[in-house]
Amino acid sequence: MDKPRTDKSWHGIKQSTFMAQADPDAADITVKLPAAWGQNAADALASMLPDRTAIDIAAAAQAWIGPIAARAATAGISPEIGPDLHRLVAARRAAPGASIWQNRASRVPEFIFNPNGFLDESGGFDIAGLGAAVRLAVTALTLSAPAAHRLCLGFTDLNLLLARLGLMYESEAARDVAVTLAAFIRAQADLASAALLARGAAPGHPVTAVTLPGTCIIPALFEAARAAQASALAAGVRRHESLLGFPEDAAIEALLGAEIRNFAPALSPLNAEGALSLWARYSLAARGLSAEAALARMLGGEALFTAPRAGAHAQMHDALSPLVAAMPARPVPPRAARRGAMREPLPARRSGYTQKANIGGHKLFLSTGEYANGRLGEIFIALHKEGSAFRGLMDAFAIAISLGLQHGVNLEDYVEAFTFTRFGPAGPVEGDPAVAAATSMIDYVFRNLAVNYLAQTNLAPALPETADTIGDGQADRAPLLPLDLPAPAPRERRRALKLVSPQ
Repeated sequence: MDKPRTDKSWHGIKQSTFMAQADPDAADITVKLPAAWGQNAADALASMLPDRTAIDIAAAAQAWIGPIAARAATAGISPEIGPDLHRLVAARRAAPGASIWQNRASRVPEFIFNPNGFLDESGGFDIAGLGAAVRLAVTALTLSAPAAHRLCLGFTDLNLLLARLGLMYESEAARDVAVTLAAFIRAQADLASAALLARGAAPGHPVTAVTLPGTCIIPALFEAARAAQASALAAGVRRHESLLGFPEDAAIEALLGAEIRNFAPALSPLNAEGALSLWARYSLAARGLSAEAALARMLGGEALFTAPRAGAHAQMHDALSPLVAAMPARPVPPRAARRGAMREPLPARRSGYTQKANIGGHKLFLSTGEYANGRLGEIFIALHKEGSAFRGLMDAFAIAISLGLQHGVNLEDYVEAFTFTRFGPAGPVEGDPAVAAATSMIDYVFRNLAVNYLAQTNLAPALPETADTIGDGQADRAPLLPLDLPAPAPRERRRALKLVSPQ
């Protein structure tokens, strides 16, 4: 049996065999493709053809290109459509979605373009080649899925294109490039769809105009988009309801070698292997920096790779959405990063004390942890006969106080805030000669800490307060005199008396 002939587009390209997986739990699939494409492309092709045990990309491409070429011959369309599709995929300029590779009918067939494949190293953009590729893709998808009313034509790795052009992702000039590129692809797709309608295959949908930006860093692309749009408007109607979109399946983009999906920005200059990514290298080259010079500047404290500002991705989405029918969900701008709080960790072995006390007949253990200089850094409160809910709340309270102390909150502020809190159990304190009585367990804890860590022995006494006697307690009957409480002790709270300003 003769081996099937490989299209000459694949001749002269060094091939390698990779062991790929459709997913981590699947068996290995042998994938043969261009060596420069790498493991990621092999895994992507395996995920699009998961039922195969061995894949040769040239043969796999012929499996879907052959039927399209046969239908084109029947319809009297260019006989070069087969070789043209092979050249497009082999050059890694564009590729169809999984449904096409599987020869499976799809309601919305996909074709993704890699604009970096049309930009040469000197900065020249192959506008005519991109236009021909778009028209070829529309024709191929229509022949493959003649019943489809919508197509999904998109592009990938916009971030790399912008880096190669020396543009910052968040800049207005970058958005102008993206919009101009999308407008050109859409206009060329409109022309191809209109030509297919002329063959009487569908009722037709009106071609509409899109607003172009005022300028573009690639002037020839801007002029080509404007001319193509005028030609499409002159055609009037097209075969398909919509043409542009960004697919959800990332495998097509991985096959094309995209580092960053569709029009998303890069968040790190490193790739998955920890090496400098392609877009980062081009970004340095655009600034005339070698890797060594960049390293020297970074060691000197200069930030060469800054993440796009919050909302830049959403702005790019908003700029493209009027042109593209099927857009991914609008990215939500990330929240501002939480200000880094300086937490001073406690030593692994720390000093402190444990105080046993009885407040109103309820047993409590207060334990402390200290820094090397004796400053309080944490507290623990252990209860014995209280309910689980109350014990849990007291544990959480102690953790919150400890975190505050470790982040620099002054103990004096806690003493001021939590002494004289009133809730049961309360009353006389037994077992701690420094504190005679407490209005609550929390009041006792901070009275104890004030004595032992702040040397505050002049706190106002915790006088008992019987229930439901608001306005009749000893504290409420005491006069509010300036010398009521010796400074700097916190002022005792009174519930009944307050100052009302005259009207």
